[in-house]
Amino acid sequence: MSDGPGPAQAPAAARTSAGELLLSLALAAMLEDVHAHSGAVYLLRSDEPVLEMAVMAGMPRAFAAPWERVGLSAPIPVADAVRERRLVWVGGEEEMARSYPRIAVVLPYPFALAALPVATAGTVYGAVFVTWPGAHAPELSDWEREHLTAACERLARRLARAAAEERPLRPERDLLATPVAGVAGTLGSVEAVRMVSRLPYGLVSLDLHGRITFANAAAADLLGRPAGELLGTLPWVSVPWLNDPMYEDRYRAALISQHVTSFVALRPPGEWLSFRLYPSTTGLSVRIGRARAVADMARTAPQSERGPSRLVSISQVLSLAGALTEAVGVQDVVQLVWDEVAPAVGSQAMVILGSQAGRLHVLGHRGYADPHVVERFDGLPLSERNPGTQALNSGVPAFFDSPEQLERLYANRHETPGGFAAWAYLPLIASGRPVGTCVLAYADPHVFPADERAVLSSLGGLIAQALERAQLYDAKHRLAQGLQESLLPHSLVRLPGIEAAARYLPATQGMEIGGDFYDLVPARPLAAAVIGDVQGHNVTAAALMGQIRTAVRAYTTVGQTPQEVMRSTNQLLVDLGAELFASCLYLRLDPARGKAVMARAGHPPPLLRRPDGRVRVLDLAGGPLLGIDASATYPTTEVSLAPGSVLVLYTDGLVESPGVDIEDSLVDLGALLAEIGDQPLETLADELVRHSATARERVDDVAVLLLRAHDTG
Repeated sequence: MSDGPGPAQAPAAARTSAGELLLSLALAAMLEDVHAHSGAVYLLRSDEPVLEMAVMAGMPRAFAAPWERVGLSAPIPVADAVRERRLVWVGGEEEMARSYPRIAVVLPYPFALAALPVATAGTVYGAVFVTWPGAHAPELSDWEREHLTAACERLARRLARAAAEERPLRPERDLLATPVAGVAGTLGSVEAVRMVSRLPYGLVSLDLHGRITFANAAAADLLGRPAGELLGTLPWVSVPWLNDPMYEDRYRAALISQHVTSFVALRPPGEWLSFRLYPSTTGLSVRIGRARAVADMARTAPQSERGPSRLVSISQVLSLAGALTEAVGVQDVVQLVWDEVAPAVGSQAMVILGSQAGRLHVLGHRGYADPHVVERFDGLPLSERNPGTQALNSGVPAFFDSPEQLERLYANRHETPGGFAAWAYLPLIASGRPVGTCVLAYADPHVFPADERAVLSSLGGLIAQALERAQLYDAKHRLAQGLQESLLPHSLVRLPGIEAAARYLPATQGMEIGGDFYDLVPARPLAAAVIGDVQGHNVTAAALMGQIRTAVRAYTTVGQTPQEVMRSTNQLLVDLGAELFASCLYLRLDPARGKAVMARAGHPPPLLRRPDGRVRVLDLAGGPLLGIDASATYPTTEVSLAPGSVLVLYTDGLVESPGVDIEDSLVDLGALLAEIGDQPLETLADELVRHSATARERVDDVAVLLLRAHDTG
């Protein structure tokens, strides 16, 4: 992000000079071209650094209400796109939560987003964002990138031309998809309505705003309202018992992610209904049916003799939701459910179950004195009838007020007594698919009134979203760790006259994978050492790190000089168009002559400890980061490397830490090196890492490579 002056603002005429429907037509063409399902155009005000939404397409504007007006300094993709004059890509729910947490809190659904500036060479007119469903690939394709960029450039030229001609900007309505004009084949619309009306289950059609545009007779009967009174209304407004934010959230989730979603709702006094939402770019179809398992249990539930049950308050739900958003991996979710959810609902034990390859798996449990009680669940086929698989397969919660009730329905079928007397089996449904089951156990017989069942079902939805995110994180983390381990050298080669030791520590935040690398390269007549850091902490950075390490080895082996190795590697990164930059420090080692020739590309300077214990930071000539300028050159510096000298090569994670001046960190590191530099190299490497400024809370990876020269005579 630049620290210089902000982008040039469009003249006032540009905000009032577009032709009729200029923005709407440009946005519609852009969405169709790249197969996106929603988007918006923002215009930059001429009198203040603010982007204002001019037109939106594919989604109700209410979904983006918090971002109708966006300051240029706001941490929002369209603002970043304008400030930095680049395309901003957010590849999914996890990346949105990491890069733009404010948006992720309001729209915690799987979707991808691209934001681009609308600008000519000298003037910024605004910005555009477009979104795709969660099924979009995690990376933006070159074809999509080219088409989006070209479309924004065309729009900027049209706005510039309209400003020059002083043509007024007429109001433009948001673009929402219109209903399909006809029905395929010979089936007419009247007969289609008759067919739907004969179906035994409820069918409701919602437009993109969530308004009911059709309801068959069965739906009107299930909802308890005449069809005529439902048309044109929002179901969570016109049907009192659907007036719960969770149900509106399911509609938003379906529309934004374009994934099927579902929920169960209680129609007073005791009838549970299941709702399944099928989204498209024109609206949603909703199937409504009776959730018989829940309804049967509700009718047979014994009356409570202890008075009203203690319900979780709205503030508690918000607190629980906030706590669950902090969960990173699956075990974090398990612990948070135990620490936060179980005490709030009065449960004394819990199990989180997941499914894989058609079988149940225990993801974690708490509160059971005998773990074998829970382990019987592990590996059970999903086809086996037991309360855990039933909840997972049906998506319907199950509540058991007593052991007798559980045994009556599931006799000898892997129930979990374990000294407990009541259970709630909550299906964990996220993005329209089951991800697991949460089992809450109670020490005493426990009645589950309808309102408590509704609260527990809602909590199941929160847990499901957290678990889905955590499973995705864990899978990516395992992949990332495997990739990182495969790309770093498992051991350092032995070089004549040089003793070496290395350490690598991943960041303690995020995916714990990055682009830090080091290597020793045996070559004739002289060996080489390299250390570097690729921008970013993701799989892309790690993969690029592997390419750089391989390239350096290849260029060294064919006999290139240090300056040529750096120049060739830089050209490779430019040719790859990776959009990531790398710092690098390359050394050609000549211990027989007591020399080392170094080339540096934007990398932190190494430290040299002389045999007499004096330490200095080497002031090396150098060039820019690799991958920026194809014409860059990298001058070299020759350094004396007498026997007993120690070179400390490191990445910036060793000396950079929030709130700590890097110069102070270097001074401290030099003082430590002077004090303990005579220790064995492996011990010295451990001590330098342990005493680094980021030893406890690392926001960046740390790589250290130590080289000690020996007498070769």
